[in-house]
Amino acid sequence: MGPGDLKEILADLPLETDPNLLVGRETSDDAGVYKLREDLALIQTLDFFTPIVNDPYIFGQIAAVNALSDVYAMGGRPLTAMNIVCFPKKSLDKSVLKEILKGGLEKIHEAGALLVGGHSVDDVELKYGLSVTGIVHPDKVMTNAGARPGDHLILTKPIGTGIIATALKGKVASKEAEQAMIAVMVESNRVAAEVMQEIGAHGCTDITGFGLLGHALEMAVASKCRLVITSSQVPIIPFAREYAQMGLVPGGTHANRNYCHRSLEVDGAIPAYLLDILSDAQTSGGLLIALSADRAPLLLEKLHARGLSDASIIGEILDGSPGTITIR
Repeated sequence: MGPGDLKEILADLPLETDPNLLVGRETSDDAGVYKLREDLALIQTLDFFTPIVNDPYIFGQIAAVNALSDVYAMGGRPLTAMNIVCFPKKSLDKSVLKEILKGGLEKIHEAGALLVGGHSVDDVELKYGLSVTGIVHPDKVMTNAGARPGDHLILTKPIGTGIIATALKGKVASKEAEQAMIAVMVESNRVAAEVMQEIGAHGCTDITGFGLLGHALEMAVASKCRLVITSSQVPIIPFAREYAQMGLVPGGTHANRNYCHRSLEVDGAIPAYLLDILSDAQTSGGLLIALSADRAPLLLEKLHARGLSDASIIGEILDGSPGTITIR
């Protein structure tokens, strides 16, 4: 479901208000945050989806990393997780579900969290994900509303998973392309979140179903500022550019591009296929971090030192024209 659909559906639902509710749904953020005491806040999130790869174990890993990422995007640390399972028991052997849960559990433990239960239903379509609870100090919560004029933008993972997944479904993608896509999706955002908190950032969101442009637009709207993205600096997974030029673009990516269209100012020299990549619906994408220009090089240096070699400074935050994005 695209960002425009969700906005329309939620428009008439009243917003929750409470002095301890630090982050609700008013800014379309990655997770909810509720203050328990002056030095402790609770982060709550959930996410689940249909398989993006054929291997059930890898699918479990990807789904778990994707759900845990919302806690990291808020600057927090995951504590517990619960499995969400929709499984077609009449058409798939239960060994498939065992492998999915095994992959998910590995990534939960890698995050230093505990699996404490879950819920399953018999469904005609396989789906898996997690409900995750995490913690953060109330003064260190990261939101998509924290970006400030003068900040630089850092993206910690390359984009293009949706396009490569579409090429796989069309039996066009190479094995190398599939492996490159999987490597991005199973990579946790834990290190990026830790470094972000260590260096100090102003705002953050993770790049998932609404694509880089969709989530960047949410940041621009919530922060009441203008984002400038330098397209040549955006890291892209190898092979994604080639497949986008072939027109192998998923429907969700088209929906994201259409939703962002009115808020975009685009340099005419940027090809249409590149706009598709920038709009591409991601699964388990990286963090988009806004922080002061003087701290950005240090953050990038530390991300690279800890193995996040694709992390790049992709743009900046400007005053004026709030809720818009310029692509140059």
